[in-house]
Amino acid sequence: MSLFAPQSVRSNLFDRDQSNVDPDDILQRSWNRVDEAEQKVQAFTCLSNKTHSAAQGPLAGIAVGVKDIFDTHDLPTAYGSEIYQDNQPKVDAAIVAMLRSKGASIIGKTTTTEFAFFKPTKTKNPNNLDYSPGGSSAGSAAAVAAGMVTAAIGTQTGGSMVRPAAFCGVAGFKPSYRILPTTGMKYFAQSLDTAGTFAKSVADVATFTSLLTDRDLEIEELNPSDIRIGIYKNDILSEASDDMIAAFKQAAKAAETAGFKLVNLDEPAELKTAHELHSTIQCFEAAQALGPEFARYPDLLSDKIKEAINEGMAITPAEYDNARRSAKNARRKTHSLYDDVDVILTPSAPGAAPKGFATTGVATFNKLWTLMGSPCVNIPAFRDGNNMPLGIQAVGKFGRDKQTLSIAHALQATFEKSA
Repeated sequence: MSLFAPQSVRSNLFDRDQSNVDPDDILQRSWNRVDEAEQKVQAFTCLSNKTHSAAQGPLAGIAVGVKDIFDTHDLPTAYGSEIYQDNQPKVDAAIVAMLRSKGASIIGKTTTTEFAFFKPTKTKNPNNLDYSPGGSSAGSAAAVAAGMVTAAIGTQTGGSMVRPAAFCGVAGFKPSYRILPTTGMKYFAQSLDTAGTFAKSVADVATFTSLLTDRDLEIEELNPSDIRIGIYKNDILSEASDDMIAAFKQAAKAAETAGFKLVNLDEPAELKTAHELHSTIQCFEAAQALGPEFARYPDLLSDKIKEAINEGMAITPAEYDNARRSAKNARRKTHSLYDDVDVILTPSAPGAAPKGFATTGVATFNKLWTLMGSPCVNIPAFRDGNNMPLGIQAVGKFGRDKQTLSIAHALQATFEKSA
């Protein structure tokens, strides 16, 4: 059964004429959709009061879901853990305060896996309720896909922005590291955790993030013949499904037909090594971040979390420091790739969402770029044989978020014509 929001609900609300459209009416659409879909999708841990928006600002009337890894002064924040059941922070996380200051209406807290790691949540994929919605930000992605919110906030440590966006068929934007603040967020791995945004399309996610941050991230028109697209080839492509490989080839062909210049990129040795560094850095930092919980409440932690913490405790500071140095060398090499291309394309995930809820999928195609701090965008356009979404990931140069979003937007239009 599909609960993917009908087009009338999923329309681009950022194109509204503020002089003719009441923000309260826009917000009410989202609440109506929550009434229709939430019982089945289960994207939220809790909902706010159904009050009309009295707020002013560029995001007035825009319904937003906030991943329950960020503190909210008026809604419980449990971080996906039994340990923090009924926890009520005194103040908002920085990004939540930013949302409120811009007039956004926080409809509720979206589900997160335990401390944003691997334990699946209750959330279902709106495209088909029998399928996984993805990783730790799946509640945010599903809420957007179901039309319950216009935009949502998530985080990515490995692939939990891009992969849920791909599985749910929406745009997910993981900005350059530290573009969005993480103060007031429960860390898992402090040098990897990156806040990001979801919306229906790349254009929407760019507009939303631009209005939220006061940064110039709005889409600019591009001439495809001026844009060099790197087709990234590495050993892990063999892990992609047949449908994903076919979609990736179709994406490349569509881009070339539209006039983009394609450049084949073989993975440099430094980046091959970097794939393995992510786990070392993540587990070492997770052991520090969650060490107090592990010491006091081990019986309230999942086996997966305890396994990661134990693995991190076994990593020596010297091993961690060496991994960090190697990652820095890999970042230098990543920068040099953009001498030849403007953006890199890879699959967003090995395939479509897995059926069932035993797993949230894997971050095979995401961990490297999270470690590199690169801006990444899931481009929704393709479907597999079961009519489940397949995502293509655009990876930009660090700090070139506007360019990455603009190219991803142009590619989304190109892909949709070919799909």
